[in-house]
Amino acid sequence: MAITSANQLELLQTAEAVAREKMIDPGLVVEAMEESLARAAKSRYGSEMDIRVSIDRKTGKATFTRVRTVVEDELLENYQAEFTVEQAKQYMENPEVGQQFIEEVPPVEMGRIAAQSAKQVILQKVREAERDKQYEEFKDRAGTIINAAVKREEYGNVIVDVGAGEAVLRRNEKIGREAYRPNDRIRCYIKDVRREQRGPQIFLSRTAPEFMAELFKMEVPEIYEGIIEIKAVARDPGSRAKIAVISYDGSIDPVGACVGMRGSRVQAVVNELQGEKIDIIPWNEDMPTFLVNALQPAEVAKVVLDEEAGKIEVVVPDEQLSLAIGRRGQNVRLASQLTGLDIDILTEEEESKRRQAEFEVRTKMFMETLDLDEFFAQLIVSEGFTSLEEVAYVEIEELLVIEGVDEDTASELQARARDYLDAQNKKAMDHARELGVEDSLVEFEGLTPRMIEALAEDGVKTLEDFATCADWELAGGWTMVDGERVKDDGVLEKFDVSLEEAQDLVMTARVMLGWVDPEELAAAAAEAEEGEAAEEAEV
Repeated sequence: MAITSANQLELLQTAEAVAREKMIDPGLVVEAMEESLARAAKSRYGSEMDIRVSIDRKTGKATFTRVRTVVEDELLENYQAEFTVEQAKQYMENPEVGQQFIEEVPPVEMGRIAAQSAKQVILQKVREAERDKQYEEFKDRAGTIINAAVKREEYGNVIVDVGAGEAVLRRNEKIGREAYRPNDRIRCYIKDVRREQRGPQIFLSRTAPEFMAELFKMEVPEIYEGIIEIKAVARDPGSRAKIAVISYDGSIDPVGACVGMRGSRVQAVVNELQGEKIDIIPWNEDMPTFLVNALQPAEVAKVVLDEEAGKIEVVVPDEQLSLAIGRRGQNVRLASQLTGLDIDILTEEEESKRRQAEFEVRTKMFMETLDLDEFFAQLIVSEGFTSLEEVAYVEIEELLVIEGVDEDTASELQARARDYLDAQNKKAMDHARELGVEDSLVEFEGLTPRMIEALAEDGVKTLEDFATCADWELAGGWTMVDGERVKDDGVLEKFDVSLEEAQDLVMTARVMLGWVDPEELAAAAAEAEEGEAAEEAEV
């Protein structure tokens, strides 16, 4: 088949028909045709030639051209597609490097093999265009809900028809033992859209917490309008869930709005989630208060929050323990997911026993270190003193509140505490010296003798060693391992050194050693403060 003898308008008609069928741009089909014709021409004229084909978008006429580029003499490699400045003078006036000489060549006769190759090129280009169109259509829909029809099930994964292609609902993204038949309508959350070699992959979910949030947005107009905000969601898919909401309009109850008249709104979500029980909880910026709400229906007697460790301790009445924990730990697990904190639950009896044990330990410590009788040591502990340092260095007036303590007794208590601490510090420093601690670390301001001893026992014996430490190695911290928070013990953690204090100490050491420019440090700190101020202003 010769291009010149064919009906030239047939090319455009074919392109439009394919584009209409596949719902893609006709220009993409024409470009695919141009590329396929160029390949056929190269097989006729030579693969090293730069043959290009241009199809007129109005008449359908195909023009075949050969392109040669002017290059420097030493860069000449392809004699069929390149030539030097001297060679180019035969065809061009004043040729320069980079210029192209374009000449029209006769159209080719397309044999059976060339036609088949052209067809494959066009099909490939059309498939690529379809994939790009599908990706562009769905990439911005990630995070939304889609209604689709089930096509088939493969190894527990459900393949659904999303119009422009297929999406997959993986086995672990289904609720419980959900089973679907072909043509069933299914509502899912678009969790992720990825561009992969085999085409765009659309991953759906019915277990994601965001799926529940989107369902509530569809059922509760106040959420859609932004009057009520969903702050957190925790789910045990198919069984139970907790959702925290807050209202920005004082006249609207966020919990009541989400429940709806006679529970109509929440029931619609429950039905979609296969009967999943939903606890709707009012959000509170005060974390202990929020946790008390999150542990409903259990009653809470006391909450102790350790923000630095990301842990919270909850004390409940003895009869409320099983309710607070929930079946197989479900209630406390969901409350933990909702608040983002590790939760320890104690009964009032357990907490009382622990307090008593701590009281006895501190009483014994004061008896042994200050040479006191049990009654006097108990009085000190009862007033809230927990360490020798507190007794040694508080204002003397604070000791006078202890029953039976006058100024002379208070002075004696402080003298004994300081003498004991001095002896302990000397012992610690002597031990550190034995371990090989150098003066550079001993003379560093901010470290006590007992801290230096602890560092020496951990192999930190010079200021250089100290400057290489990370803040969490000193103050301790928490690491996520397999989805669980694991405690990292810090060398100086027992001395109540915070992460911020550890950062300051390490950075000071680095400045002293010349590793860090103090001016750059100050500039970075000022920039960070400006950033925080800007964020606060936006809020």
